Amino acid sequence: MVADSAKGPRPSLTETLFTLFLRLVAVGSLWFALQYWAMLTGFSFNGQGRFDLLPPAWKAAYTALAVLFPVAAVGLWLLVSWGPVIWLVAAATEVAMHEAYPSVFGIDRPLVFMHVAIAVLFVLFRIALFIQRRRQARTVRTDSP
Repeated sequence: MVADSAKGPRPSLTETLFTLFLRLVAVGSLWFALQYWAMLTGFSFNGQGRFDLLPPAWKAAYTALAVLFPVAAVGLWLLVSWGPVIWLVAAATEVAMHEAYPSVFGIDRPLVFMHVAIAVLFVLFRIALFIQRRRQARTVRTDSP
């Protein structure tokens, strides 16, 4: 019996780990999104974080993050190119909130460290994939002398 579609090459270990990494970041982004929505709708902090009770700076930041994180989660889960970009915007917003405006949003070093660590890990994965694909391209060429 002939298969309906041609079989492509199996993904390498690096590609598989990168996919797993992106999916884990997607789950984390969804968790952050649910936390922001729970706070804005009054389900957490005994209703003290409801949208109508927040100061204007918090309203702007938290509503933006409540929208960005679920969009980033979908993009990361689907492994599309815009997923990490949206995640980076959301993470940079949170880092800026806690590092540039600590008097307004407070200091949250573990959150900032986590976002920076994820970004560094993403860059390291992309470098590893670039090197791996470059090596594969050299070995596959048929016009080499």
